[in-house]
Amino acid sequence: MAVGALLTQHTAWVNAERAVRALKAQRLLTPARLMRVPRPRLARLIRAAGTFTVKARRLRAFVRFLRARYGGAVGRMAPVPLTSLRRELLSVSGIGPETADAILLYAVGRPVFVADAYARRVLARHRVVPPGISYEPLRAFLEQHLPRDPALFNEYHALLVAVGKAYCRNVPRCGECPLRFDLRGRSPRRI
Repeated sequence: MAVGALLTQHTAWVNAERAVRALKAQRLLTPARLMRVPRPRLARLIRAAGTFTVKARRLRAFVRFLRARYGGAVGRMAPVPLTSLRRELLSVSGIGPETADAILLYAVGRPVFVADAYARRVLARHRVVPPGISYEPLRAFLEQHLPRDPALFNEYHALLVAVGKAYCRNVPRCGECPLRFDLRGRSPRRI
């Protein structure tokens, strides 16, 4: 999950997934093996994810952090206070708020909402949040207004991504959207 969160930066999940499958096929999805594989080979294996030399460096930085701080086990992050753990992840080269939150939610199982572009677009068009809201205010808003449940955050995020990909695109397809009732005859905001 953590590897996928790093590889999906600035690329479609389908491409990140191809890169994860390539690593899995070579049996490299462990911290020790990721550190042993030469970086040029790692970059070639994750090429499908785009910006592969940068992502190879970022993967290695995360694995170094994980090994040094948590003995290479994501599960050892679980008891660490959320604020401290998020701050630690953000200190790792190449990990920004969205990637840190994806690792926290999907790999560690912590109640952190991944307020990505899909969530921002869908929620702004449906007037739940103001247009142009940035990552941190949206994350804070969602975490304040939803029960702090990782399973709920996971499902809600997945549903927003599904609606965003299929209907709430740059050019919206509101007439086909399952949430069109919420627009009540109003035109969606251009985002």
